[in-house]
Amino acid sequence: MMSIPCPFCGPRDETEFGYGGEAGVDYPERPADLDDEAWSDYLFIRDNPRGWFRERWVHRAGCRQWFVVTRHTATNEIAPVGRTS
Repeated sequence: MMSIPCPFCGPRDETEFGYGGEAGVDYPERPADLDDEAWSDYLFIRDNPRGWFRERWVHRAGCRQWFVVTRHTATNEIAPVGRTS
């Protein structure tokens, strides 16, 4: 089981959190102008590296705040957590 350090509530069990995907993915500036392929790429195509990766998490069973975690995808080691998205 992984322990995630919520920057608002402290370390908690991973079952209290929801995964929000890759951090730093900007919403399209003009979404109405995207064709189906570009919209599909925005929704579904994400990096899947082996190593350090920035992810968004929500503490759904606690403070309900979103935050960014930098996690090593092979070891689940977590770097210090910040309060930014």
